[in-house]
Amino acid sequence: MSMKQMEVSIMGQSYVLACPDGGDAVLAEAVTRVDREMCAIRDAGRVKARERIAVLAALNIAYSLSEQRRAGGAVLPLTPPPPPPPPPIPIDVDGLVNRLEAALGPEGMRLE
Repeated sequence: MSMKQMEVSIMGQSYVLACPDGGDAVLAEAVTRVDREMCAIRDAGRVKARERIAVLAALNIAYSLSEQRRAGGAVLPLTPPPPPPPPPIPIDVDGLVNRLEAALGPEGMRLE
């Protein structure tokens, strides 16, 4: 998957973010939500430090997503699911045993 860069503004500060091809709309929606949440916390006037505002915004968004999940809303997971495991490789056990016997000879297979 190729990535491109997208410049965004959150709470008046510019950021350059990596964005997968075709993910512009989803990233723009996420940026809008984060910006709206951070500005609301800042405008409430109780918190001034950008870092604390960001943490509170992240917690508010995560809480909201958890509530939606609990209520049965369709919410995408925060991380993509792992890819399915590869199919099993068929092994010819009888053929392997025959090759081992041929390589070791009749004395090689004796257990004493």
